[in-house]
Amino acid sequence: MLDVIEKGPSRDSGKAPLLFVHGAWHGAWCWEEHFLDFFAAKGYRSLAVSLRGHGKSPAPKPMQFCSIADFVDDVASVASGLPDRPILVGHSLGGFVVQKYLESHDAPGAVLLASIPPSGTAGFFLRSFKRHPWYTTRAVATTKSLCCVGGTPELARETFFSELTPVADIARYAEQLGEEYVGKIVLDTLWLNLPKPALVATPVLVLGAERDICFTQKEVHATADAYGTKAEIFAEMGHDMMLEPEWAAVAERIHAWLDAYCPTSRPQDR
Repeated sequence: MLDVIEKGPSRDSGKAPLLFVHGAWHGAWCWEEHFLDFFAAKGYRSLAVSLRGHGKSPAPKPMQFCSIADFVDDVASVASGLPDRPILVGHSLGGFVVQKYLESHDAPGAVLLASIPPSGTAGFFLRSFKRHPWYTTRAVATTKSLCCVGGTPELARETFFSELTPVADIARYAEQLGEEYVGKIVLDTLWLNLPKPALVATPVLVLGAERDICFTQKEVHATADAYGTKAEIFAEMGHDMMLEPEWAAVAERIHAWLDAYCPTSRPQDR
């Protein structure tokens, strides 16, 4: 049973539900902090899933052997249980999963936050090795990669947050980061199962962060180009856009886009 956190509006608004997909080392908890309540208050049934092996979701097989296709199945299993097709919001690795989901599933819209680009994670791994060659080598040798990015609050800040994020918040978030294993998922995101934007007709909003060291602004713009849109970059913001102090600006931009491009999923009762 997948771990799903849900917040709903006080009454049925007729809007399509929102399904939030977290990135590597994270879980559904990262959306519960701010975004689920924000969008529930705007009238959206808001759900965040912990992909298998993340958060409180069990892994049916060793995570080294889990694939991006498995994660897509997780998203599809939650989406299929909803009365209306959800709008997908994916962060980082979750953005990659959303891109793959859209190749074979319809959705009213999708939002990519600091997402892995369609070209994959080669740039991320190269930059990681340059910053911390010993940690990166250790991760490959042990298949455990948390040590590279969030083994300490200092590493968590470097990887996921701007200098504006309070120390106490970073310590709290770092405690919730989970292990990510080097295996099939890494191979999928490097070259084995890269996204195919030509297969996607869904409207996509692409947002990035100025202080993101995981994915560059150039990669964010390339993602937007691949989906026929323009990227928007948030100043003074780190990779975890949904947890940064200025998270509300990101949420408001998504909400405005939803109003413009993703109208209500069905007529409201009169």
